[in-house]
Formats: sequence, structure tokens, C-alpha cells
Amino acid sequence: MYKELQDKPLIIGLIDPKSPSNVGAVMRAAGCYQVDAVVYSGLRYDKAVRFNTDTKKVTSRIPLQHVDDLQALQTNGRKLICVDLVEGATPLPEFIHPENAIYVFGPEDSSVSQELVDSADAVVYVPTHGCMNLAASVNVLLYDRLAKASGTVFNDALIRSSRDINNNVKMRLT
Repeated sequence: MYKELQDKPLIIGLIDPKSPSNVGAVMRAAGCYQVDAVVYSGLRYDKAVRFNTDTKKVTSRIPLQHVDDLQALQTNGRKLICVDLVEGATPLPEFIHPENAIYVFGPEDSSVSQELVDSADAVVYVPTHGCMNLAASVNVLLYDRLAKASGTVFNDALIRSSRDINNNVKMRLT
């Protein structure tokens, strides 16, 4: 099942997203943090897709695909990680990210199902006072994954390749 996703090590899974602006922002985060695919379940996004806000046209590089069963993407080589405010979950600062993962986020107006939580390889939460929206949660999780990754190079070349063409500001040495 989902053969086209078998060789994708980093997938974001969205459960029945309702907000096209959130999905557009998730796609932008996917581009920034080198996600291999974004998948979603449910019917609400398909009804609202014409309002998509993928301003960086990331869907031309990263697949955005409807799937019937997010759990089917959990394989021996890919861990299913639920990200939600679930009692007993691991706080994100303490979480060690697997190399191959599908990170599953609940819908904006509900939660990940108990069945999915029970089948997950791990459940993590972003410790905040109050809850963030879907796109913000995806951004924080992906940033945490990048920050903890070994071999990540943080330098001016990364800045130059990441910024918009209208930004050419440099630090002045004093």
C-alpha cells in the first residue's frame, strides 16, 4: 500500500485538516525542513483546497497526497510518531527523533485517536501554555528535529541559500 511513499524517510501526516491556510503553512515548513512528503486523511481539506496558501509552491517539489489510512505508513523501517497534547507523552525537548518517521498531527479541532496513539512507536508533545495551531506545531517539531540532527551545518552559506532575494543584510564587524 502507498508504494510511492515507501522510500520517503520523513513524512508529515495530517488527520482530517480543515484549514487550507494551515496546510499551506505546513507545506512551506516541509520545504524549509526538507520533508519528503505530506499526507492527509479525511475529506475536509479536499473541499477547501482551492484556498490553499502554498506561497513558495512547495507542492511542485514535495508531494501532498490524500491517504485513507495514516497507520498504514508505519513500517519496520519507518516509525509512527503522534504529536499531540496527550497525557503521558514525551516532551519534545527530551525526544530522540528516529531517522525514518511519519509524524502524525491531529486535526485543528480535535485530537489524535486513542487507537492511533496506542499503535504509535512514540507520542510527543510540545510543552506550551495553551495549544498551538497545526502549522505552528509542525514547524516547532521540524525545527527540533533539525536542531538535534548530527551533521547539520549552521553557517552563512545556509543563510544565503535560505533567505529571500530582497534580503542581503550582513553583520558588521566592530
